[in-house]
Amino acid sequence: MALSYRARRRLSLLVLLVGLPLYIIVAVTVINWLDARFGRQPVWIEVVVYVVLGFLWMVPCRPIFRGVGQPDPAASDDASASAEARPDDRG
Repeated sequence: MALSYRARRRLSLLVLLVGLPLYIIVAVTVINWLDARFGRQPVWIEVVVYVVLGFLWMVPCRPIFRGVGQPDPAASDDASASAEARPDDRG
């Protein structure tokens, strides 16, 4: 079942505002737990772990974010053409 464009936009906003901060909290908590259990690791190892974790959250969320910044593909061509033809209102 494919999500609609509007649903993907809303879900991506939810992921960025709620899911990503929760993921950051969990990642830092796990690193702190490992430090307490096995002792402090060298800084370069922690940097590598944080970089990997920083990119890891994007893997399952990629289908949600794909194409969200583009115009709605289901919108009619007339609406997008008239929006482009209007003069700029910024004076």
